[in-house]
Amino acid sequence: MSESSPCRLGVLVSGSGTNLQVIIDRIESGEINAEIACVVSNKADAYALTRAAKHGIPVVVHENTRFPERRSYDSATVEILRSYKVDLVVLAGFMRILTDAMVDAFPNAIMNIHPALLPSFQGLHAQQQALDYGVRYSGCTVHFVDCGTDTGPIILQSVVPVEQDDTEETLSARIQKAEHQTFTTAIKLFVEGKIQVDGRKVRIKT
Repeated sequence: MSESSPCRLGVLVSGSGTNLQVIIDRIESGEINAEIACVVSNKADAYALTRAAKHGIPVVVHENTRFPERRSYDSATVEILRSYKVDLVVLAGFMRILTDAMVDAFPNAIMNIHPALLPSFQGLHAQQQALDYGVRYSGCTVHFVDCGTDTGPIILQSVVPVEQDDTEETLSARIQKAEHQTFTTAIKLFVEGKIQVDGRKVRIKT
C-alpha cells in the first residue's frame, strides 16, 4: 500500500477486543500504515465495540442469530466489508468458523491469530489442550484463514514456555502478550506487501 493510500482493515470481533486495542494503538503511533475502516461484531454487547467507538472507528453490530445458517451470514458480512472498501480482514477474537462465501471473497486476505503453535491444538481451549497434553512450549500462530478450523497457511509463530505450575488462565495471559506483538507484526508485513503465499507456504520478503 502506498503512503497516500493506507491499507483498509475490517476487524471482526466477538469479545473484549484486547488485540483490537493493540492494533488501534500501533496504527495511531504510526507503526502500521493502515486505517481500521470498520469493526464488525456478531455480539451486540462485545466490549470491542466500545473500544472502537472511543477512537471514532465505525462499528457494525451484525448478529449471526438473525441468519438461518453460516453461509448466508458470511455473505452478508462480505457485503458490509465491501461497503467499507476493506483490503484486509482481521479476526480479533471472532468466534466463528468462516465458510467459502467469506474465504473466496478475500483470498489470502483474512488473518487470524490462534493461541497455540499450529497445527497442534486447533479449535477451542487451545491453552488447556496444551496443558493437558503436557507440552513444554506453547505460543501463538498468525495464519491466513481457509474454510477449516485453524488450518490456513501459517504466517508467523511465537513460542511461549509452559511453566510447571501453569493454569489455563496463567498460560493464556502470557500467550496473549505474545499475540499482541505477533499479530501486529503480521499485519504490518501484509500492509507493506512483504507476504507471498505459495500453496501452504507463506514467504516473507526482506
